[in-house]
Amino acid sequence: MANVTASGFLLMGFSAKPELEVFYASLFLVLYLLALTGNIFIILSVSMDQSLKRSPMYFFLKHLSFVDICYISVTVPKFICNSFRHSGNISLWECMAQCFTLALCATAELSMLTVMSYDRYVAICLPLRYEIIRNIRTCVQGVSCVWISGIISGVMHTAATFSIHFCGPRIVHQFFCDIPQLLKLSCSNDYIREVGVSVFLSLLSFGCTIFIGCSYMQIFSSVLRMPSVEGRAKAFSTCFPHLAVVILFTSTALFEFLKPPSDNPTAMDFVLTIFYTIVPPAFNPMIYSLRNKAMKAVTGHSLQVACDTHRPTKD
Repeated sequence: MANVTASGFLLMGFSAKPELEVFYASLFLVLYLLALTGNIFIILSVSMDQSLKRSPMYFFLKHLSFVDICYISVTVPKFICNSFRHSGNISLWECMAQCFTLALCATAELSMLTVMSYDRYVAICLPLRYEIIRNIRTCVQGVSCVWISGIISGVMHTAATFSIHFCGPRIVHQFFCDIPQLLKLSCSNDYIREVGVSVFLSLLSFGCTIFIGCSYMQIFSSVLRMPSVEGRAKAFSTCFPHLAVVILFTSTALFEFLKPPSDNPTAMDFVLTIFYTIVPPAFNPMIYSLRNKAMKAVTGHSLQVACDTHRPTKD
């Protein structure tokens, strides 16, 4: 790392035309505000509603929303600021911080979804033991493991990436410090260490995905055996939002991982990056709020309170 100077890197963004870059930044600003509003609303709703606050499912949902806020805040604010200033410069330490935090949040996101899938499995397949298995202690331990796994991933990726020797113009063809793009600036085969880290963590991520899939196979098998139509509908209503979020995150990340490498990034490369870094945090709150009856009830109650508060009183 001693050979890496403090000159930093140049992020290319989406367009060389300043007016287009400002346009893209404005779109990103809208998505960012949408993500912040939705996730903060979920955190506040769960924290203030006593029935949701006591539920392990919504305890994890609250922490997932916090992960989403961190996840989208890693890349988008810097891109917006650079676009309005017509500058793509990012310092070495800012780039390292982006790589560390992005790897942390991506791993924490998948880990949280894995923990939530186990929570749904216990709730539906082992309902009589749910309160024993999913007590407050195990919930806190689950969230702690999520953040520990994220920190380990972030440290491993950052240490392996920034131990390489960078050569030539430090131009990153992305709107943030993307690790695959940084590896293309390597002078030699120093990037092999980061490839090893990526393969190792990818295998762990694949294991999490398989665990989620197996959990839902057991869940659907149990739900379909329920004699009550109302019971099946209730079980599906609590599972579909989480399953939709899982599919949204894993599918976009899988497309990014499996896409063929390219020396000259195309528009599709940027689109796929947006889908796994920005779309999940922005749309997760909408999925949970629109498809979950409890969240819709809290939303309706909050809107009713707001209307009553601002309604003019009659003299």
